[in-house]
Amino acid sequence: MDSTFTKSPGWLDWYSNPSTPRFTLPAGTVDAHCHVFGPGNEFPFAPERKYTPCDAGKDQLFALRDHLGVSRNVIVQATCHGADNSAMADAVEASGDRARGVATVRPDISDAELERLDAAGVRGVRFNFLKRLVNAAPQEELAAIARRIAPLGWHVVIYFEGQDLEGLEGFFGSLPTPLVVDHMGRPDVAKPSTGPEFGRFLRFVENNDVWVKVSCPERLSISGPPALDGEPAPYRDVVAFGRTVVEEFPDRVLWGTDWPHPNLTHHMPDDGLLVDYIPHVATTPELQHKLLVSNPMNLYWPGENA
Repeated sequence: MDSTFTKSPGWLDWYSNPSTPRFTLPAGTVDAHCHVFGPGNEFPFAPERKYTPCDAGKDQLFALRDHLGVSRNVIVQATCHGADNSAMADAVEASGDRARGVATVRPDISDAELERLDAAGVRGVRFNFLKRLVNAAPQEELAAIARRIAPLGWHVVIYFEGQDLEGLEGFFGSLPTPLVVDHMGRPDVAKPSTGPEFGRFLRFVENNDVWVKVSCPERLSISGPPALDGEPAPYRDVVAFGRTVVEEFPDRVLWGTDWPHPNLTHHMPDDGLLVDYIPHVATTPELQHKLLVSNPMNLYWPGENA
């Protein structure tokens, strides 16, 4: 950790010695949701950030990729870096075409900067609607960004709480790009997966050009058990939600580790055990291949043989 930055109180660092997964990932697996933090002495954290993380740079990310048996990454801009995409773009460029990026941009971004990010491997922008993480931007500003990235073939990644979808889905549906939803729209897993709130989310996916990340059970779970100490079936209260999405939309689901798991407060999961969670939601080899290989390749490396 760079001495000029002090981690937020209670910050949980990423799991330093992950287990070797028992589930063997199919060749070509893409981790479609992960981040890099700094290192802070090379890529300073944004002054307006709402948290200060540990360092978690590209070298550690690529080591985890290789340990888990992942082939490629999609690196999503972390809110602690604001709209300075330098750390993310540097990691994407260092990957040797084994990574793509999702950026955070402001409405005044230049065409030249958008073109530079595109050349670096960025394929989307993230709109964050979690007030605890960012100060919400006006929807007209976000719509203007979406109109500018649409000609590049980029998409918009949206991060929101399930309970807020009713007030946002009209705006989301108006955007001129494909949409990628982080973490299944953060459903309240205390409510039934067959209930009206998650049903609204499923109809939203069905009626729009939407991809869904069935990621972050550790962030959604209430009763666990956590992915620690060799637990073979973690986060059982989230499984029905993930399995429903995978089975209803098999060609529009993605998976990611969310490494290095920002802002977790209860526990830090073993990333090897998070891999072992996958077959609980994608229960057949065909569904697993779509989730892990063919779908993310179609979205982020279109035209390449998956």
